[in-house]
Amino acid sequence: MLYLDAAATTPVRREVLEAMWPYLTQEFGNASSHHEVGRRARAGLDAARQAVAEVLNCRPAEVVLTSGGTEADNLAVKGIALARRDRDASTTHVVTSAVEHHAVLDSGRDLARWDGFEVTELGVSAEGLVDPADLAGAVRPGTAVVSVMYANNETGAVQAVAELAAVARARGVPFHTDAVQAAGSLELDVQALDVAALSLAGHKIGAPKGVGALYVRRGTPLRPLMSGGGHERGRRSGTSDVAGAVGLATALRLSAEERPAKAVRLAGLRDRLITGVLAEVPTALLTGPDPREHPESRLPGHVSFCFPGVNGETVLVDLESRGLLVSSGSACSAGDTAPSHVLTAMGYPPEVATTAVRFTLSADITPEQVDGIVAATRDVVRRLGSPHG
Repeated sequence: MLYLDAAATTPVRREVLEAMWPYLTQEFGNASSHHEVGRRARAGLDAARQAVAEVLNCRPAEVVLTSGGTEADNLAVKGIALARRDRDASTTHVVTSAVEHHAVLDSGRDLARWDGFEVTELGVSAEGLVDPADLAGAVRPGTAVVSVMYANNETGAVQAVAELAAVARARGVPFHTDAVQAAGSLELDVQALDVAALSLAGHKIGAPKGVGALYVRRGTPLRPLMSGGGHERGRRSGTSDVAGAVGLATALRLSAEERPAKAVRLAGLRDRLITGVLAEVPTALLTGPDPREHPESRLPGHVSFCFPGVNGETVLVDLESRGLLVSSGSACSAGDTAPSHVLTAMGYPPEVATTAVRFTLSADITPEQVDGIVAATRDVVRRLGSPHG
């Protein structure tokens, strides 16, 4: 089997397991305990936080460790919005985009449903990109937070985060970006990105599922969403997952070191796959930016198509029977028969959006394997699109 769903999750790296192992065995202490075992666990936690901060180019105190990207997104959007409303009752507006992960979209909608906020979901271009001018027109007095993702998990589209963040910052509004899909492929320097908050998830970069982080710029108001022991400087209560934090820090450091060379290699393989499929399957529609024209606007290693006239789920099943594991889009929406909200926001008709297939490449894939993916995709789509199936 050839695994082509790295956007959904990645295997835990050996180096990560080895770094975590001591904190799962002899260094098992509770980092909040004041005896020697607890102090050793605290030292491991502090070192992990420092390592995450070094990759993000921020202070360790600005890193909040979470259970993953979904919690980090919820804490950013809801926590900042509610904290700013606590300071000014008229601050009840949230701006995001129509192509966000549901962790962000539903956080905004929860604020509207339960807390009286108004939410503006910005439209996007046919490539899935937010226009900074649209953001400038949406931000107003009373806007509590803006949240636009760094890179889209379904299409690989990369937003101009620094430019968008500058629009928000000029108006005194904190800007959050969901960088879960960007980690490992794009620069995560929060100073260069100019963001007030940034979300990460470990399992996209070779750490275990169930651990993530939220960068929150010093001075940014944040209401905690969970009450308890006041962990994470009062921002996120819960017994610290020391081993998970060590795993996240190790994976993040390794991915940052490997990123330049890996990105170049995967971008070449991505373009080889795009060119091959479009040549062999004339009806295929590349979704998201075309990296052959705008190489910086799409994640390296991320390719997605719609195949009008064929059933997308059937394509997945047929490709799996040929040893290729792909997806139809967000793994978080698996089993949902509704068309992708991302693709419909980009202007695809529902009947076309339901034919989507996503290929996301791992670092060890070869050019010959890419050519095999092209051939298998051609054969499957031709068979399914023929009058006799």
